[in-house]
Amino acid sequence: MSTVIEEGGMPEGTGILTSIPQIPLTEECILRPGNTNCGGCGMSIGLTMLGRALAEANDTAMLAVPACCGAVTAGAFPTTSYGAPTVNTTFASAPAVAAGLAAVRDMNDESGQVIVWAGDGGTYDIGMASLSAAAERNERIIYICYDNEIYGNTGGQRSSATPPGARTTTTPEGKAEEKKDIIGIMAAHGIPYAASLSMAHPADFRRKLQNAFDTDGMSFLLIHSPCPTGWKSEPADSVELVRLAVRSGLFPLYEVFEGKRWRINDEPDGTDPVEYFKRQKRFKVEHLDLDGIRRGCAQRFARLKKLAEVFPG
Repeated sequence: MSTVIEEGGMPEGTGILTSIPQIPLTEECILRPGNTNCGGCGMSIGLTMLGRALAEANDTAMLAVPACCGAVTAGAFPTTSYGAPTVNTTFASAPAVAAGLAAVRDMNDESGQVIVWAGDGGTYDIGMASLSAAAERNERIIYICYDNEIYGNTGGQRSSATPPGARTTTTPEGKAEEKKDIIGIMAAHGIPYAASLSMAHPADFRRKLQNAFDTDGMSFLLIHSPCPTGWKSEPADSVELVRLAVRSGLFPLYEVFEGKRWRINDEPDGTDPVEYFKRQKRFKVEHLDLDGIRRGCAQRFARLKKLAEVFPG
């Protein structure tokens, strides 16, 4: 039988988790007012959209959140800004913890989603081993990476998700290396569902969340998540920035099924990526190889398009 936690209360018992707490969700429930997030935070928008999708699906959720900005969101004990049962984990262990929570759920024949909510540092870098292990086992969890392209919670250092040319506290002259293709890595594991999401495309965003809710096995979702603090951008520009990234081909929207079938959800419309870079002070536009970036966008999308034509989803 599921345990219900009233606001401000704790479940009775010995402290050993024997059943996943279930809390009916409203669209405001995942992220409550009073959280500690910055203005214009993409993670805040993503959490709100996740909460709405769960409410529309009349579903429940349990979160596993590793060290990241999402761990700070909750605020100080004994209060919390999360409206769902949440376990804060170490940087590297969130997928393993989520797998344990999913096992408890399944052993008790319970419903509800087990969701990892993690930043790019804990996904692309520190958590890669346990993420790969969970994917190899095809755990019945949803892994959502809100990708702000830096270690936002520890001062804005570069991660392997940081794009070339971006200035961070550890790459003051701009990062030299390319951004890691995390969806390609996850698709190579053959998991049932992997997809990229943009909060500037809410209908597509909700549909992909619903696909993940309905998937029997592991889903991996990548959200392009602006960070005004780290990107040195205006908070009011956050949604427009991710829209420009999709329109220019910097962040293509697509899905991969079983690692074998590709589906493109939105095609670039020819928007010049220079506008995206100009709105962020983390880039020195005059130092960027804009022609090379334009060619790279075109080549990556041409590859995706060929995959979708030969192996349609």
